[in-house]
Formats: sequence, structure tokens, C-alpha cells
Amino acid sequence: MSVKKPRFKRILLKLSGEALMGNKPYGVDPSVLKRVAEEIQLVHDLGVEIGIVIGGGNIFRGLHASDYGMGRVAADHMGMLATVMNAIALGEALSQRGAEARIMSAIEMNKVAEPYIRQKAVTHLRRGRIVLFGAGTGNPYF
Repeated sequence: MSVKKPRFKRILLKLSGEALMGNKPYGVDPSVLKRVAEEIQLVHDLGVEIGIVIGGGNIFRGLHASDYGMGRVAADHMGMLATVMNAIALGEALSQRGAEARIMSAIEMNKVAEPYIRQKAVTHLRRGRIVLFGAGTGNPYF
């Protein structure tokens, strides 16, 4: 059986945090996380460079900040941190499958993720690593 050559050399996947919930009301369903990692790995094994922007709505939805009595900026910061948490979870799931994954964050948190630097991200992709982008742009209101 011949394997088709991928149409694209590099892709950027936007993955909603809510996609990781499965049937849970919040958080990450381990079976969904595993399945998502397996599907990403299958595409990666075809030689496709993969960047992933991951959401955080499964952990915290900043749009409902007023329900918690907090301001928009604080809520947006919490949402950004939720995306980093999801990136860590997915990065671990990918690593357990043998993939090299790197987490990059628009908010400096060097003990947890690399700072986002465009050229460094491109270098990771070219070296066959899957790059997970957390914390959006690092700015509230976006």
C-alpha cells in the first residue's frame, strides 16, 4: 500500500480547550487527551510539521468573569494560564507517545514553558518537534 505525500509541509491546528473535556463538565478527559495525541502523532509521522494553538475554555472561560465578580483583565489572564495548562497536558500525552513536543508561551514562565520567539518556534518545527502555543498573545482583550 502506498502512502500519499501530505498536501502541506506545515500546519497550525487550533484546538479548543473544550475539545479535551469529552463528556465531563470541565477539565480534561484522559481518554480524549490520549485520542487527540494519537491523531496528532499520526499526522506528524507523515512528515508534517505541526504547531498547535490550544484554548482554555475547559478550565476557565474569561467571558464569564462578571459571574465571579472579577475584572476582564484578571479573567483574561486566568484564561491564558488555562491554555498553558492544556498545552502541558497535551505535550505530556504527545511525549508519552514518543513525540518531541515543546511548549511556548506568550507570557514568560521559564520554569514551565519556553518564551515564544518566532524563529525558535520555526527551528523546533524544522527539527521535527511539535510546538504547542499557550497564553495567546499574552495581552488581555484578545
